[in-house]
Amino acid sequence: MNAPDAVTCREVCVARGGIEVLHDVDVLVRAGEWVSLVGPNGSGKTTLLHALAGLVPATGRIDVAGIDPGRTRRRAVARAVALMPQRPVVPDGVTVRDLIHLGRTPYIPRFATGTPGDRETVDRVVERLELGSFVSRLATDLSGGELQRVVLARALAQEPRVLLLDEPTSALDIGHQQQVLDLVDSMRRESGLTVIAAMHDLTSAGQYGERLVLLHDGRVVADGPPGAVLTADRLAAIYGARVEVLDRADGPAVLPLRDTRKEP
Repeated sequence: MNAPDAVTCREVCVARGGIEVLHDVDVLVRAGEWVSLVGPNGSGKTTLLHALAGLVPATGRIDVAGIDPGRTRRRAVARAVALMPQRPVVPDGVTVRDLIHLGRTPYIPRFATGTPGDRETVDRVVERLELGSFVSRLATDLSGGELQRVVLARALAQEPRVLLLDEPTSALDIGHQQQVLDLVDSMRRESGLTVIAAMHDLTSAGQYGERLVLLHDGRVVADGPPGAVLTADRLAAIYGARVEVLDRADGPAVLPLRDTRKEP
């Protein structure tokens, strides 16, 4: 039996400043699936994630974990959907533990401080992401890579059914990139978490994503298995890039090619 749809987008359009930046986007994501959003800068990846999180007005139909994020109270949305933003806003004076604990806010009544269960959830996430050595530090004192892991921890502390990642490894070195993506993938497999990740690294997008959705100028131009979407001809047409695509067992590897033509 096929898994139910966790995310449904039908004819979704989003305008910013009076200019339409998403045009009639149709995307279906099954529960427990990892879908990677790829496309050039300005193609609409972040805007689509923000629409799924209910952060920007959209037309068309959006259903995420059984709710319409644009018409549902924020606390209810946050129990179902967590977004790891590309550029997180960190309040001054907040420790790493406090920042991660903010992920429990949707479950804590107003004027309350949380339960032992909330603290246990935070402790589990801290351990999984190996953040114990600096939970007492100020979040504003972290490096870009450290902060990225902490913001992911905050999203995971929400215990969402759908996790939205906007360039989740952009500030990480290659070792931590692999650790973070492996962690998210293992949690997806263990708990049925649905993952939609906007990713610039096409090789990683294809290795971790069961499906790729390629956006260009706010439209879906390809949707399918990584090997079918990531072709040299298509990447040349969409990105203006010279690449070689290697067919590997764990997904296609996209290698940039240097222009070796000599000047006359």
